[in-house]
Amino acid sequence: MVMVKPALPYLDVISRVREMTTVPVAAYQVSGEYSALCAAFDRGWLQRESTVRETLLAIRRAGADFILSYFAKDVAKMIREGNWE
Repeated sequence: MVMVKPALPYLDVISRVREMTTVPVAAYQVSGEYSALCAAFDRGWLQRESTVRETLLAIRRAGADFILSYFAKDVAKMIREGNWE
């Protein structure tokens, strides 16, 4: 496995790594990314659920097979409640 971190600023790197290898590619959405997004949520600049979905989708579309994220509990809750589309 190859891990790329931080995930969001390195979407291009994730994509290139995916093209260069056949091993699983992991992406780590680091605490700085999490903190920045949470600050934006607290200020009303971004909507939490849609932004979490969009950021994780972007990481997946870049080529990550696995995503490590501080939003894992939020995503589990969204899935349980049927809010994950």
